Amino acid sequence: MINHVHLLASPLEASSIPKTMQSIGRKYVQYFNYHYNRTGTLWEGRYKATLVDSEAYLLTCMRYIELNPVRARIVRQPKNYPWSSFKFNALGEADKLITPHDLYDALGKSSNKCQAAYTDLFKEKIAIEMLDDIRDATNKAWPLGSDKFKHKIEKLTKRRAMPKSKGRPNKSRV
Repeated sequence: MINHVHLLASPLEASSIPKTMQSIGRKYVQYFNYHYNRTGTLWEGRYKATLVDSEAYLLTCMRYIELNPVRARIVRQPKNYPWSSFKFNALGEADKLITPHDLYDALGKSSNKCQAAYTDLFKEKIAIEMLDDIRDATNKAWPLGSDKFKHKIEKLTKRRAMPKSKGRPNKSRV
């Protein structure tokens, strides 16, 4: 996108994504500043990471990301956006940066069948509520998944994984 990037990655180790983002931040900013004869920071803020309940949300997140330039009216079809993984996932165009997720591979017994099944997912619009859930999770760095998934993440991380309910707490009876 013009002002942000979406990456959907399944790390091998817990520290992989933070280390990768740190490395990109250092190396790319150095390159960019040198190339454009400038100094200072390049990024507006820190990156935000969202844990995704793969079983229920991975393919929807892939569609969300690949349709982002369409929603922004940059292109008419996701295949026309040069930085999209759509050409790999739906059209089978080689891309050494992409390793298919197991859930993508489970769409069919061959790469052609996976591509056809993936393309079929784009026939349905993503529900507005789901778009809102993805945006909220991404913008606020909350996990994206069912309440059961979020409670599991809370137990594992010992941190809140969803916003508190709005309003004042109920008064306790004495």
